[in-house]
Amino acid sequence: MSNQPTGAQLVISTLKALGVETLFGYPGGAIMPIYDALAGSGLQHILVRHEQGAAFAADAYARATGKVGVCMATSGPGATNLITGIANAYMDSVPLVCITGQVGTHLMGTDGFQEVDILGITLPIVKHSWLVRDPADIPAILAEAFAIAQEGRAGPVLVDIPKDVAAAHVITSHPASFPAWSAPVPDESAIAAASALIEAAKKPLFYIGGGVEMAHASQAMRDLLARTGIPAVSTLKGIGTVPTTEDLYLGMLGMHGTRAANIAVQETDLLIALGARFDDRATGKLNAFAPNAKVIHADIDPAEINKLRKAEVAIVGDLKTTIESLKPVMGDIRKWVEKCKADKWEHRFRYNAPGQGVYAPGLLKTLSEKAGDKFIAACDVGQHQMWVAQHCEFAHNRSHLTSGGSGAMGYGLPAGVGAKLAMPDHHVVTISGDGSFMMNIQEMATLNRYQIPLKIVLLDNSSLGLVRQWQELFYQENYSEIDLSDNPDFVVVAKAFGLDAFRITHRHEVEGAIDRLLAAEGPTLLHVLVDPRENVWPLVPPGASNAEMMEERWDEPLDSY
Repeated sequence: MSNQPTGAQLVISTLKALGVETLFGYPGGAIMPIYDALAGSGLQHILVRHEQGAAFAADAYARATGKVGVCMATSGPGATNLITGIANAYMDSVPLVCITGQVGTHLMGTDGFQEVDILGITLPIVKHSWLVRDPADIPAILAEAFAIAQEGRAGPVLVDIPKDVAAAHVITSHPASFPAWSAPVPDESAIAAASALIEAAKKPLFYIGGGVEMAHASQAMRDLLARTGIPAVSTLKGIGTVPTTEDLYLGMLGMHGTRAANIAVQETDLLIALGARFDDRATGKLNAFAPNAKVIHADIDPAEINKLRKAEVAIVGDLKTTIESLKPVMGDIRKWVEKCKADKWEHRFRYNAPGQGVYAPGLLKTLSEKAGDKFIAACDVGQHQMWVAQHCEFAHNRSHLTSGGSGAMGYGLPAGVGAKLAMPDHHVVTISGDGSFMMNIQEMATLNRYQIPLKIVLLDNSSLGLVRQWQELFYQENYSEIDLSDNPDFVVVAKAFGLDAFRITHRHEVEGAIDRLLAAEGPTLLHVLVDPRENVWPLVPPGASNAEMMEERWDEPLDSY
């Protein structure tokens, strides 16, 4: 046997050299050499129960820590099961390195067992990808993969390694290199032009996207807010960049944004977009979005500039430097600020819903308050996701983990796994709906195997709630295929997986249940029955402008259970 390392051993040693401590995956035939090298390596590998769970867990690990998430899967169906997670990371600009096994090079192109062209399939949803032909290239490729995943606008990369390449011994390998990359420095003239616009504005408004924290610029953003006194709104991904309790923060804008945020956007004369991409869920009818505003748009990705909204001033480069460089001499904007604050107060959320049934927004608000600054929510997708965005308090941006651009149901539970492993001293809570939870319910086995003390709040309305809401409002109550009333007994299922689990059905049980959940030492599920008629409010109808928000209606008590 050769004393020279194999390609698989180089994969493991390079991951360790790159600082990887935890990765997520699921073995199979084509990736067996790498799993053989993994055993006893010292790397913490989390064996999930579905490859999609590996990608989501690695994604959340990256979001919570700011590091690169790593996941592995075998060829064919193992690799394709990663795709939703890869697309999710791509849409939300999350640094992710995905390592897939591939059939041996002599079988490639023959429709061999478990062969798919994963490079071709993932081409539109990765920043870069490699098919490794020479095991000697592995250290350099992995080093470059990590660099590309993080540099500029972050995102996923794929490294596909044929089985014989992983198994081959390497005579001489190309040394791992760690390419240095520096974000472009913002143009000084653009900074000056932006400052001049801010100084001239009567109604300026910050529009904060997820890119601010991705640039490690949240503190700079908070400082800018303090020194200018300009009100701010955020996207879904931008929540927590400034504390949600901040006086000048008006909330999330867009389809399910706060009324105060959307009013401010419609009335502002200068929209200062920072790390945001003018997503349709945020803008509503685009040509009616911020109709009176000039736009300053700052982003690391030049492709975003003028893509959907022309900017009077564009600043491409490192957002932290941009934000720190903006030091306008502010004019008198007191009337504008007081107007924004008055709107925020007038249109604040109410929690006195009629009836005795559990009011989900109230429960989520209480949960985040009791969990405090160490609260991390790993959300699934649906009504509960919007309620979390509206009603939970977040002290930090990396505390709000959600599938934003992709909107991938099934994200919440594996994301909670990744986040809790990344931040073990935090109150990490997966907040899911019954539809989303069923899509990766098998990951409760992962919680049990590793005794990961993740807490789960499952809001069960026995339906696909957000689809039902749209069918109610926009499809003449033609409820088509949204009934999930034949769900299993989730408490029994959770206990079968080895979790502690309990259920509440009435409002008076909420506080005690949250206390019990947060105090639990092991993985625990709180099953909450909520009224299937409850909707998410406000709502901007599809195709409408953000000025046309539909308001909440409380016609009947929320006590159908």
